[in-house]
Amino acid sequence: MLKKFAIIVLIGFMSLPAFRAVAADTRIGVVNTERILRDAAPAVRAQKKIEKEFEKRDQEMQRLAKQLQTMQEALEKNAVTMSESEKRNKEREFGEMSRDFQRKQREFREDLNLRRNEELAAVLERANKAIKAIAEAEKFDVILQEAAYVAPRVDITDKVIKAMADGK
Repeated sequence: MLKKFAIIVLIGFMSLPAFRAVAADTRIGVVNTERILRDAAPAVRAQKKIEKEFEKRDQEMQRLAKQLQTMQEALEKNAVTMSESEKRNKEREFGEMSRDFQRKQREFREDLNLRRNEELAAVLERANKAIKAIAEAEKFDVILQEAAYVAPRVDITDKVIKAMADGK
């Protein structure tokens, strides 16, 4: 058992110079996907497009939220002077409106997330094409899209953002 371990360690040390030689010739690049989705021109355009597309619904949701708040404040303020039946009717009306608002809010978030995911998928597809073009043109062996640490010399995010702006 000890002999096998010694042989494995010896083989490991013998192959270390060969590994270093291969690693020295390897070109690695890293891309910060979060920055691309935030800063690249197509991502910015997509965000503005989504905001414009959902602007009216967002305003409607804000109007409904304000209306609900006003209704709740009036209910709390006037509860003492209302008859029991009137109070029950107002509370029921408030409850129905609140449930309707929550349903619309949930639908709004789902629709917004669906559209955002569609647009981001298109941006990522474009980014991947730009990354591949850069990798081929500059003879990279590997390009990673996420890393715990990235040395500035291997970060090619700015090149990808510029390539996406140029329409590549």
